[in-house]
Amino acid sequence: MLANQNQFYVSPEDYLAGERQSPIKHEYRRGQIYARVGVNKPHVIIASNLGALLGNHLLDNDCLVLNSDIKIRLEEANCYYYPDLVVTSDERDLSSNEDFILYPSLIIEILSPNTAKFDRGGKFADYQTATSLQEYVLVSQSEMSIECFRKNEQGIWISQTYSRGEKVNFASLDFNCQIELIYQKVPGIEGRSKK
Repeated sequence: MLANQNQFYVSPEDYLAGERQSPIKHEYRRGQIYARVGVNKPHVIIASNLGALLGNHLLDNDCLVLNSDIKIRLEEANCYYYPDLVVTSDERDLSSNEDFILYPSLIIEILSPNTAKFDRGGKFADYQTATSLQEYVLVSQSEMSIECFRKNEQGIWISQTYSRGEKVNFASLDFNCQIELIYQKVPGIEGRSKK
């Protein structure tokens, strides 16, 4: 997240109006606008792999798997973010024509050195204000490691980390796959599964 040079307050309405015309994406956090950080090839491959795996898994369900072209509106936190992947099954999101969703059930962020600290800290805190959110997933692009935060019945976020040779589980979607499939074809990470 890179701050813009103008540190004056921008209303959510003005942000949305500007964002609809901007050739580059910006995130919005409590009146401040931040340019999105560019992504590299491993990031794109991981996002594509996850999008395909989740899309196929949810093909016959009333769920949408959306990539980083859609924003999440976090009303309580007064933020708009572009997650790397998000899943919603809420009828209000499914039937809406807005350029954002309000009711994510699973959010996935692919970590980069520039965003990892914020993705784990402030952004995660903001995401937790979405009462529909059940899982928050952080995916490393430098090693085969995925950290999944799940909200338990008491509303407490519990972390589980998956690594090489393990089966990844996103409980909110009843989704399971070998971690190697998520990292398949990522340069520098041996993610190819044996045939």
